[in-house]
Amino acid sequence: MNYPISSRHFREILSKRYMFNINFNFKRLAQIASPLLGLFIFGFSVWAIANELRQYHYLEIVRSLQAIPKNYLLLALVLTILNYFMLTGYDALAMQYIRHPLSYPKTALAAVISYAISNSIGFALLTGSAIRYRFYSNWKLSAIEIGNIIAFCNLSFWLGLFAAGGLVFVLEPLTIPTLLRLPFASVHPIGIIFLLAVVAYLIWNIVGRRSIRIGKLVIPHLPARLSLAQIFITSFDWALAGGVLYALLSSSIPLSYPGFFGIYMLAQIAALISNVPGGLGVFETVILLLLSPSVSSATLFGALLAYRGIYYFLPLGVAVLLLGIYELRRRYTNKSASS
Repeated sequence: MNYPISSRHFREILSKRYMFNINFNFKRLAQIASPLLGLFIFGFSVWAIANELRQYHYLEIVRSLQAIPKNYLLLALVLTILNYFMLTGYDALAMQYIRHPLSYPKTALAAVISYAISNSIGFALLTGSAIRYRFYSNWKLSAIEIGNIIAFCNLSFWLGLFAAGGLVFVLEPLTIPTLLRLPFASVHPIGIIFLLAVVAYLIWNIVGRRSIRIGKLVIPHLPARLSLAQIFITSFDWALAGGVLYALLSSSIPLSYPGFFGIYMLAQIAALISNVPGGLGVFETVILLLLSPSVSSATLFGALLAYRGIYYFLPLGVAVLLLGIYELRRRYTNKSASS
């Protein structure tokens, strides 16, 4: 039997449908706008780099790349290896958080492959999470446990950024280029905000008793010992990553490491905000803008090319090789078990 719909009820239906269409269109617009904005920023960064390097012949950049001392290249490689060793600590601490007794070699394998691929390709929430799910589900972890590991590692990433960036921005404040259009003239206020966030997180873990939910974001409650280890490992990870580029510039840069590290962190933050995969172009643009007055752009660009190769592309190649070996061994094991 059909019942007549009142005019008031009809208006409510139309209103809900109208709001649904608005929300749906807004989500679609956001999905389209984000990659377009990233593409625009990438194009602008390429233009800025080309404009900065137009006074140099490409052979000068090649010579600057060849001029990097071999011992500094070796030091950058060693620091990269140490950095990826520290990255395995993210997943090792996550295992302690979920109280799952998985061996360190397995967590290290998943961590190295996921970070090496997500660092170069970008979209860490998609690439790194998919790789972790692939490994950890094969090792009999539940979907909830894997979700908690991913959330823990993502939170750890930002805590390390806030702790390392906050400390260096407070101790070594630098002027923000107007080209970045940030609402601060100096990084000093950003450093204070970052450190306050880290201190608040630590205090809450000491005095609190439960996790905090902010919309879809859940901040897990950790024992004080685990949260301190989390901040130490992730901060040291950022310091080592900056050390890789500093080692490649050591023969030509007039800055101390703390002074350089502030520039490095600002460039990384700009790269993260840009949403460009791997921060490609954006990171280099900020480094060139802030260091080119004291170091020639050709020398900087040569060091940045070496940095991309050592810190991003070399681990990416190793990760793809390890992933291929793992998949082949797993397929061979499954065939042996079924025959």
